[in-house]
Amino acid sequence: MSVNKVILVGNVGKDPEIRYPANGVAVATFPLATTERGYTLQNGTQVPDRTEWHNIVLWRGLAQTCEKAGVKKGDKLYIEGKIRSRFYDDQRGVRHYVTEIFADVMELMSGRQQTPAPQPRTGGGGAATASEDENDGLPF
Repeated sequence: MSVNKVILVGNVGKDPEIRYPANGVAVATFPLATTERGYTLQNGTQVPDRTEWHNIVLWRGLAQTCEKAGVKKGDKLYIEGKIRSRFYDDQRGVRHYVTEIFADVMELMSGRQQTPAPQPRTGGGGAATASEDENDGLPF
């Protein structure tokens, strides 16, 4: 048995880029920041905050939900998904490796009301929620 599951709660680093490639399937991409708060050791040494950046990818209905909910830079999101790695060679032949989180669930946690707001998955206070599995690729 193997499991590839990621759960992140963080802040959107820049406005999502939503595209509709030639095949017409919506895809949204954006960076998400998660931060471990710093602390002070018993000897007085200060350990600073540590921020990790994650490349988030939303497909189909989840990408459309992201667009309709108006997700923007600074919003706090709950993301569930899986890690995917890939590589590509640039024009100079240099190989680049990319790690992305392909989201299955996205929940807006910023507290601002969305219009129109999707139905909450867990009844969280006014949060926009969507799951790719729950909506079969449809936005709502």
